[in-house]
Amino acid sequence: MNNKLISVVGISLAALVLLAVGAFGFSLSDKSSAGSEIVSQQNVGIWVTGTGKVTVVPDIAVINLGVQVQMDKLEAAQAQAAQSMEAIMAVLAGYNIDEKDIQTSNYRVYPVWSWTVNGERKLDGYSVSNTVTVKVRNTDDAGSLIDDVVAAGGEYTVINGISFTVDDTEEYYTQARANAIANAIAKATQIAKLTGVTLGEPNYIVDNSGSYGSIYYYPDYDSVKAGGNSVTPISTGEVEISVSIQIVYDIK
Repeated sequence: MNNKLISVVGISLAALVLLAVGAFGFSLSDKSSAGSEIVSQQNVGIWVTGTGKVTVVPDIAVINLGVQVQMDKLEAAQAQAAQSMEAIMAVLAGYNIDEKDIQTSNYRVYPVWSWTVNGERKLDGYSVSNTVTVKVRNTDDAGSLIDDVVAAGGEYTVINGISFTVDDTEEYYTQARANAIANAIAKATQIAKLTGVTLGEPNYIVDNSGSYGSIYYYPDYDSVKAGGNSVTPISTGEVEISVSIQIVYDIK
């Protein structure tokens, strides 16, 4: 009986040990799998960002212009603003500006208040402003157009500035993108060489492009109002189109 009891106890202990080992082995397998998953989720390889730029002479001048009128009576301010704006629109038509290139950017009507010495609010009149954004496709006309607009609108004329842009940017973005990719490849190649690794294939590419700078010019139209035959000088300068490309390479 004692021997049988010992045998039964021994078998039970062996079974428990096997279960424990199996459980422990399963646990190790889980940890190994989890570890691989964590590693696979990490950012590995060589990450580089390439930049490419192209400098272009603008072919469009964008001018924000219009009128601002302040008078005692609202009706008088509206009438004067309409009259001055009509004269300005006639100038734009004389320069063959297409209707699709003229867009109203702001129209406001509001009372103008001031404060008396006694701290009381006083109505000084009403202000009416009307401005449009105009695309001038012949940039050589920009200076003379401003002069003629100021002459037509008189003392109520407002010129809020000019920006210069490029009408069709696609070919320039294509060139800048090629420059950015070449820059990224050069960076990755140098990093691999300096660190003693072999550069693999790219596995991730992102185009972060999409910007070009505009040059702004603010003419001194007060001096234009004073008279004179000289044309307001306008310089288009250059704009810069830039592209940014991010590439991730495998390491062999």
